[in-house]
Amino acid sequence: MLTGRKILVGVTGSIAAYKSAVLIRLLVREGAEVRVVMTDAARQFIAPLTLSTLSKGPVYGRFYNPESGIWESHVDLGLWADLFLIAPLSANTLAKLAQGICDNLLTAIYLSARCPVYLAPAMDLDMYRHPATRRNMDQVSAHGACIIDAEYGELASGLQGEGRMAEPEHIVQRLSESFSQPLHGIRALVTAGPTHEPIDPVRYIGNNSSGKMGFAIADRLAELGADVHLVSGPSHLRPSHPRVELIRVQQAGEMYEACSAIFDQADYTVLAAAVADYRPASVAHQKIKKDAGSRNMVLEPTVDIADQLGKRKRDGQIIVGFALETEREKENARDKMNRKNFDLIVLNSLRDEGAGFGCDTNRITIFDRSGREQEFPLKSKKEVAIDIINALMEYAEL
Repeated sequence: MLTGRKILVGVTGSIAAYKSAVLIRLLVREGAEVRVVMTDAARQFIAPLTLSTLSKGPVYGRFYNPESGIWESHVDLGLWADLFLIAPLSANTLAKLAQGICDNLLTAIYLSARCPVYLAPAMDLDMYRHPATRRNMDQVSAHGACIIDAEYGELASGLQGEGRMAEPEHIVQRLSESFSQPLHGIRALVTAGPTHEPIDPVRYIGNNSSGKMGFAIADRLAELGADVHLVSGPSHLRPSHPRVELIRVQQAGEMYEACSAIFDQADYTVLAAAVADYRPASVAHQKIKKDAGSRNMVLEPTVDIADQLGKRKRDGQIIVGFALETEREKENARDKMNRKNFDLIVLNSLRDEGAGFGCDTNRITIFDRSGREQEFPLKSKKEVAIDIINALMEYAEL
């Protein structure tokens, strides 16, 4: 899908700049026409000659040639490209993009580019997780840029965690999919995160779901061309793809109302939210004061979103559910798939280390109504989302 595509690759100051050489070589091998722009800091990590040789063209880095006075037009470069990829993207350049600072050729191209922009950040674990970095990522996403999330692994500091630039092969696959759009025209509904059922104005019943799995699934669907409605309970996360419409809710009842309004128009529904099963039968209007005695609370069931939507499912719709189990995992997952009228169910066990709530990784087994069972090793939730959507697409073709 990259044959004949014009791809402008931006390289910034990061130890991951060495991966840019592999990335450019892969893009050229796939038939893309590649041009390269580098920041001054990037030149401290990899030589322009290397990237020029691999891209078969000049490497840009200055607004003009000081010897000839010839202007390197950032406008022309932005108009030339079918896609602008910045890989690696440093924390410093990310901050400039978020604030619209264009003190070098690369950032000036970003502000003038009319083509899709993809960003592959690379930085140390704590930098990647810092609130300032997360805010800047949210900002560039809101401006329409697509984030190719950093991957989990060993970092230059010696730490283990998120922050590694995505592998070149994964980036090339992502760009290929951006042009192929196999789910173009598909409408998808995804739920994510926990629900909080209030006890009083300051307390609630909830769970430890972070929403990471649901957000990763929504982004993956959007990457493949689907129009996605993401209904999320309380979570600090934001989708990284501009095609994801985020609807925030707090309680199970609110989540059901939001899903109910969308469900009939959805082709695919993925119910990844960890909805609270019970809520207090009565909610105190004032904060409940602590006293010396014990306190009993009457609970009542919340609306069963999966059951209600499953009963409404029409021909052609596909529903994917989730099962988090601690015993008789496979038996319980299959039973839930049948009871809720799911087409596929994703099982993960709290007994598996690195799986479940709050983790950056997951280990899953996928069952479908055709009788197929697929087990997967422990992976990042971004990679797990790919496996889930691949299974959904394969089932849709049966």
